[in-house]
Amino acid sequence: MAALTEEQSMIRDQAKSWTTEQAPVGKFREMRDSEISTAFFPDTWSAMVEMGWTGIIIPEQYGGSDLGFLTFGVILEEIGRQLTASPLFASSLVGASAVLLGGNDAQKQAVLPGIVDGSKILTLALEEGPRHAPENTALVAEKNGDGYKLTGTKTFVQEGMSATTFVVVARTSGALGDVNGLTLFLVDADASGLTRNQVKTVDSRGYANLDLDGVEVSVDAILGTLDDGFPVLEAVLDRARAASGAEMLGTAAQAFDMTLEYLKTREQFGQVIGSFQALGHRAAGLFGQMELARSCAEAALQAIDDNDNTQQMASLSKCRVGEFLFEMSNQLIQIHGGIGMTDEFNAGLYLKRARTLETAFGNRSYHRDRYATLSGF
Repeated sequence: MAALTEEQSMIRDQAKSWTTEQAPVGKFREMRDSEISTAFFPDTWSAMVEMGWTGIIIPEQYGGSDLGFLTFGVILEEIGRQLTASPLFASSLVGASAVLLGGNDAQKQAVLPGIVDGSKILTLALEEGPRHAPENTALVAEKNGDGYKLTGTKTFVQEGMSATTFVVVARTSGALGDVNGLTLFLVDADASGLTRNQVKTVDSRGYANLDLDGVEVSVDAILGTLDDGFPVLEAVLDRARAASGAEMLGTAAQAFDMTLEYLKTREQFGQVIGSFQALGHRAAGLFGQMELARSCAEAALQAIDDNDNTQQMASLSKCRVGEFLFEMSNQLIQIHGGIGMTDEFNAGLYLKRARTLETAFGNRSYHRDRYATLSGF
C-alpha cells in the first residue's frame, strides 16, 4: 500500500466504517430486490454528500475540498468492497472531471457547486455499441441557427436514470472512426427530444440507453473546443479508468477476504480446508496478485494527481487490476463450491459486478493494446 497521509488515512477509516455499518452488501441486495429505478437509495447518496465525498476532486472555490485522486481512490476501494451503489463515481469523478478539464468559468460556476451539494448528477454519455470505442461516435450534432441539433443514441450510460445532466459526445465533423471532429455537449436530462430507457444489467445498477431526436442546444452547451473534444475526452476517460481501478481493487480484495475466511473455517476430512497444501498455495498466489494490482491502482491515481504519464498508468491499472478481479471472482465461486452458486450467498453479486467493471472504459485487451501502442510497440 502507498504511504497515505494522515488525512487520507482518516478518510479511508471513515469510509470503511460507514460502508460496513451503513451501506454494506446487504443493503445493496435490498436495493436490488426493491427494483428502484435509480438503482441507489436516496439516504445513501445524501450521506455521501454530507461526508464531503462529492467534492473530493473539486477546487475549494466551487465548494469542494480538492484532495486529489488518490484520496478519492481510498473511498472507491471501500465502496467496491461493499458494492455500495450511488452516483459518486459517475458524477463526482467522471462528470466533474469533464467540466474541470473542458469547461469555461461560467460552466464551472453553473455545474460544479451542484455536483458538490448533490443537487446535480452529471454523467458521461459516450458508448454507442457493445465495446468501448470513443472514436466510433456516430451521434451527430448539426448546426442549427446559433446552436446545434443532436440526433442519435447512447448505450449503457452510467446512472442514466438519475442524471440531471449529460455530457454527450457527438460528431460535429469527420468520419466514423476519426478522433477529430468530436465535440462534448452539456445536455439537460429533461431536454425536449431526449428519452431515456432503463437497462437491466447483471450488476443491478442504474444504466440507461438514451435516444436523442433533434435535441436542440445552444453554443454555450459546448464543453471545450468545437471539433477538438477528443483530447479532453481521453483525459476524462483516463481519470475514469484509474478511479475504476480503485473500485475494482476493493471488489477483488473483498472477494479475497471472503475466500480466505472460508479457507480458515470450512472443515473437510476432519480439518480446515486451508490446511491443504494445494489450496494454501492458491491463496498465496492470489495474495501476490492482489498486492501487484494494488501497486498498479495506486500508482495510476498518483499519476493523475502528479499529471505524469497518466495515459500509460491508467491503462496499466485497468488491465492488471482487471486481470486480478477476473481471476479472484472466479476463485471466489470455485473455492466456495456449491454455496457459491446460490443467490442467497453474496459471491454471485461480486462476480456480476466484477464482469461489468472489467469491461467499463475498455477491457483488458483494449488496454494491453493501448499500453503497447503508447510504449512504442
